[in-house]
Amino acid sequence: MPLSLTILGTASPHPGPGRPCSGYLLRGGGAEVWVDAGTGTFAELQRHTDPARLTAIWISHLHADHSADLLAAAYAFAFGGLTPPAPIPVYAPQDCARRLAAFLGRSDVKWLSHVLDFRPLYDEHTVRHWNLRLTARAVVHDTEAYGLRAESQGSVLAYSGDSGPCDALTELAARADLFLCEADIDEHRDGEQVHLTPEDAGRVARAAGVQELLVTHVGPTLSRETATARAAVAAGRPTDTAREGETRTL
Repeated sequence: MPLSLTILGTASPHPGPGRPCSGYLLRGGGAEVWVDAGTGTFAELQRHTDPARLTAIWISHLHADHSADLLAAAYAFAFGGLTPPAPIPVYAPQDCARRLAAFLGRSDVKWLSHVLDFRPLYDEHTVRHWNLRLTARAVVHDTEAYGLRAESQGSVLAYSGDSGPCDALTELAARADLFLCEADIDEHRDGEQVHLTPEDAGRVARAAGVQELLVTHVGPTLSRETATARAAVAAGRPTDTAREGETRTL
């Protein structure tokens, strides 16, 4: 199975008609991984695979536009007839299980242990599922956050999650075949460095020597087309827009 990426959602900070928040289906090396569970992405995930067959779930950080649909998945797995044959590993920041349980009025984080197996991320956390290798790097944000490097059969996909400019992001994306990168904001204001402008995304892509930049998670002050065009100038290499329903095969 070649490494591929299906776009489930790209919106920031809330979903719109036909445009869920951040979420992606990563396939490769015999594995299927739901990367980020932004609002609306669980429904889109079901267009492309049976969620009960997921190999793993990977969450970059716990802001709602990247994680809220874990609630929908938990209900589907526990009560909705989509129970997986074994608990699905969920790689996420430390507090993920507690937050999900608290939202549902539960004090015991183990109540979903028969369907979800929460495993905390940390910088340089590496795991292999079949022939797919996943590596997390801690990136700069206003909460605990990670970017992802996925490798399978000689192909590399890098994903920024939400991040400000930082060396770890460039290292994460080094020589990637495809760099899926946020371009959330139009400009940095008042010293804010927890998101990327299109120019930031392009500069990281250029410095990392990626083959192609795929712009995602564009916020309400920009259009996707404008963000992609600006990123392309800074990147100096093929640059495209992530759009819901599309699949990229590396």
